[in-house]
Amino acid sequence: MNRTRFLERLPLAAERPWLGQAGAIGIITIAFAIRYFAAPALPVGYPYVSFFPAIILTAFLFGWRAGTLAAVLGGVLAWYFFIPPSNAFDLSPQVMFALGFYAFVAGVDIVLVDWLQKTNRRLIAERERNAALVERGEILFRELQHRVSNNLQVVSGLLTLQRREVKDEAARAALDEAARRLGLIGRIQRQLHDPNGDRLSLPDYLRQIAADMIDASGKPGIICTIESDDGVVLSPDAAIPVALIIAEVIANALEHGFADRDIGTIAIHVRREPGHIGLTVVDDGCGLPDGFDLAESRSMGLRLARMLAKQLQASFTLSNETGAAARMRLPSEG
Repeated sequence: MNRTRFLERLPLAAERPWLGQAGAIGIITIAFAIRYFAAPALPVGYPYVSFFPAIILTAFLFGWRAGTLAAVLGGVLAWYFFIPPSNAFDLSPQVMFALGFYAFVAGVDIVLVDWLQKTNRRLIAERERNAALVERGEILFRELQHRVSNNLQVVSGLLTLQRREVKDEAARAALDEAARRLGLIGRIQRQLHDPNGDRLSLPDYLRQIAADMIDASGKPGIICTIESDDGVVLSPDAAIPVALIIAEVIANALEHGFADRDIGTIAIHVRREPGHIGLTVVDDGCGLPDGFDLAESRSMGLRLARMLAKQLQASFTLSNETGAAARMRLPSEG
């Protein structure tokens, strides 16, 4: 991480070119000293052996201007001290060729380093623009989710108000159910806030739904427990259908299973099975009526639950145990 930040700062001292020039002089001085003291060990014909790395390093650290200064200083020092005849500025054809070769290689080095640094700066700028776009997208996504949730809550409220003008009991009950479900979808929508489409932790998701349902029921003595295998997740596309099914089961338990009392327990079990997720909701209420048949039930909520389960390619059953027990088995995505 530190190395990445250092590379992003290059070239150094861009706003203070005199520092880059001083750095170029210092690096070339070191390169000259290395070449001077290594001269006895080097064969004839390597006048630039320490200057080329110095030019690349200078251009890399301080930019092309400092690199050019280093190239000029290195060329002059090599010409005078290390190109025969030494200690002279000879202009023979051989010396001119050697200097031309040096200028070409040094120029290519500086151009390549400068091109790489410009490319790096463009990549940094593009990354920053992308990060800004991602942040803006997340803000817009959350705002959209918030507005959708609020609109659903408004529609739910309007239905509740309209119910007061309706005299027919069946119509009033239908409006109540519609308002309750729209309110539930609005609360669910607030939880689906991940703009990346990441899958949701199913136990946490169900825990919040159960808490909302119990709070809305006005029966704080009802306790909901959740037991789950580790790492059970749910795709956002399946979140609302699963939530509506579980909410319908919990609503039935609160309305019918605990109709005559304000205390009780609802236990939700989440199990990972090969290729599937198993969900069980069991209450300790009065249970299902005798002769209950889910397929023949006229309950709008239970018919909706069956329809949603079918859309998810999931199984959905109701039976009696300590109270009513609902079981759902839906395909897992991994």
